[in-house]
Amino acid sequence: MDFLQLFKALGDETRLRLVNLLVQSGKSICVCEMTDALLVPQYQVSRHLTVLKGLGLLKSERIGTWVYYSLNSGVTECTADLMRLIKKHFKQRYPDDIRRLEKRLSKREDGLCVLGFAESERRK
Repeated sequence: MDFLQLFKALGDETRLRLVNLLVQSGKSICVCEMTDALLVPQYQVSRHLTVLKGLGLLKSERIGTWVYYSLNSGVTECTADLMRLIKKHFKQRYPDDIRRLEKRLSKREDGLCVLGFAESERRK
């Protein structure tokens, strides 16, 4: 992994918030769940996820209509250390993101997203 590119990517607050959601939850998260948690339009979330996946930090899986992202477990030890640092220090920085994500994840059925985007996102 190119660490310069990784640090540049995480220098973007939206990308850092996305990684924080994945680190704090420890789960695969659907794009629409991340969109609702961050209150950011879907196209922006998708664009940022593409950058993070391109660096090898994330992996994705399509299940039905939804695409779920999770942290790539095959990262270097240094990257794993960075994820532990984010887990330890960023939960307090973005508590509203975590609260909205937990609320959204509670609506899953059989561990999967069933809702799609929030009403406000559909009207845009």
